[in-house]
Amino acid sequence: MDVDLPDAVMFCCTMNAVRSPMAEGLLKQLMGNRIYVDSVGAREGETDPMMVEIMKEIGVDLSNHNPKTFDELEDTSFDLIIALSPEAQHHAVELTRTMACDVEFWNTFDPTIIEGSREQRLDAYRQVRDQLRQRLAKRFGVEE
Repeated sequence: MDVDLPDAVMFCCTMNAVRSPMAEGLLKQLMGNRIYVDSVGAREGETDPMMVEIMKEIGVDLSNHNPKTFDELEDTSFDLIIALSPEAQHHAVELTRTMACDVEFWNTFDPTIIEGSREQRLDAYRQVRDQLRQRLAKRFGVEE
């Protein structure tokens, strides 16, 4: 499958703590340096240790991830913004009103709302990670 790849992709979610850094790390793992990838949140957040743990399981180290908001973006020259939460989609649409940039909305489950044992919660994070990976591989034409 031949996919027209964007030069720069930004992922956004509510706090840039779980879903968008996961997607950023996964796309970098899948595409290497062929695409510039970044991520932001609609609100300030802190890196989620469970997200770091489940990403490390597949060889993606996000322990140095530093969450940032739309307001902290130094560069807004993206070809594609993929919003992973409704709040982030709203911010992405606002940001792109005056620029030529596609916005896609991938409503992605927030694993932080899961309660239960540590293992049950980690499984919820893994499920989101794996779903994102499948969707990214399909969207960007990469064999998993």
